[in-house]
Amino acid sequence: MAAFLILISDGASAASVTAAEALQLRDEVKEMFYHAYNGYMDHAFPLDELRPMSCVGEDSLGGYALTLVDSLDMLAVLGDREKFFDAVNWIGKHLRFDKNKTVSVFETTIRVLGGLLSAHMLVSDQATGMVMYDYNDELLNLAEDLGRRLLPAFDTPTGIPYGSVNLLYGVSEDESQVTSTAGGGTLTMEFGVLSRLTGDPVFEEVSRNAVRGLWAQRSHIGLVGAHINVLSGEWTHKDSGIGTSIDSFYEYLLKAYLLFGEDEYLHMFKESYKAVMRYLFKDPWYMEVNMNSAVVVWPLFNSLQAFWPGLQVLAGDVEPATQTHTAFFSVWKKFGFTPEGFNLASMSIQPGQRSYPLRPELIESTYWLYKATRDPIYLDAGRDILASIQYGCRCPCGYCHIADVETHQQDDHMESFFLSETVKYLYLLFDLALGGDNIVENGPYPYLFSTEGHLFPLTPQISLPKECCTYSGSFCPDSSKSNWMLHNATNHVDAGSPLKVFLLPYS
Repeated sequence: MAAFLILISDGASAASVTAAEALQLRDEVKEMFYHAYNGYMDHAFPLDELRPMSCVGEDSLGGYALTLVDSLDMLAVLGDREKFFDAVNWIGKHLRFDKNKTVSVFETTIRVLGGLLSAHMLVSDQATGMVMYDYNDELLNLAEDLGRRLLPAFDTPTGIPYGSVNLLYGVSEDESQVTSTAGGGTLTMEFGVLSRLTGDPVFEEVSRNAVRGLWAQRSHIGLVGAHINVLSGEWTHKDSGIGTSIDSFYEYLLKAYLLFGEDEYLHMFKESYKAVMRYLFKDPWYMEVNMNSAVVVWPLFNSLQAFWPGLQVLAGDVEPATQTHTAFFSVWKKFGFTPEGFNLASMSIQPGQRSYPLRPELIESTYWLYKATRDPIYLDAGRDILASIQYGCRCPCGYCHIADVETHQQDDHMESFFLSETVKYLYLLFDLALGGDNIVENGPYPYLFSTEGHLFPLTPQISLPKECCTYSGSFCPDSSKSNWMLHNATNHVDAGSPLKVFLLPYS
């Protein structure tokens, strides 16, 4: 433990971010987005993703202009109506899914289906300021078509979907029977919204059944494993953690409740959260343990864990979120980036996990903690993260992966989530310090972010009256449905009122 404390306290803090600097940083992030977006449009579009060093494109997921679709609502956040309308028009006219392509159900859902649905809700609602008057539900029609092409994956005895499906022919006979917990349990937001927009309940039903199938196989101490056989329901990988292969399963339990108001999701989240905090949390870190015995298997921080403090903010558990964020950010400061894996026993990079692929999770949690507390240390953290990405990742046509966080060697790849999440959370962080002049902070509805950073509004069409509440306080909790307590974080209110947080009584 002493070694952990030394690592956490290592490094001197720079001066706090001023209002003038926050404006400069926000504008720098905006320029960062356009450098990457224009690089993609000029050199890779309509292929899926950009190789930012060689300035060429590649089809990495299915050949459906992935980066464009994933970037749609970031254009709306920036208020760029011209580029947003151009993208919507092109997608409506040219994007089709009747292809002989085998795709990841998880990645296609969170990136493409989520991107289409979010943009549809923005472009079809006059209240958003992004309405197109000649729009005729083209994005929603595409989303429905894509959703139906994904449905064959859910035809399993457990309800848990196969990991991949062919968009023309369904599930291949030689498709793997094993999928990840996150892959099966991170579909409820997109599929639920698709049902509520189209009026067809099948999408919401299959995604709910997938979560129920995973929940039914939890261990006697309430933990889930990382990989499961979708036919038998047997766990093939029994390590339990909050990172790789499981992370967004927990995220969508809470967010499905906040979005749809179904108490079943709240119950599952509360029980899961209790188990995580009891068996995985070794203050301020989280271990990977055997799901049955809770014996530590890996004393490992992996970069995907960094979303967790942000989720804790949504759950109202801010204090441990601040402690864990401090620990996670200390790893970033040690290397300039977070490696994919950091061994907490040796306090060194886990072999084979030296890269930083432009992940957003630490930035996402930084944004949520600043939103909850208005503590300027999170602006300082955002400034450091932005500087690292600018210095280490910027390349001719976009932003590169870091192959090795110690040498800062670059790798010629730029994931679409860099634009849909990493840049978005950085922009929202600094814009919030200036008062929040964007659709998320100053729009007509409260918004939930999907795990890909897409905007899902809590509108009457999606969230029925008295059906749910939100972290923003715009929808009040119904005391007959839950016993949440309203809690106000009150520290560091110099930059406006902090987030209202509904405190989950998990203990």
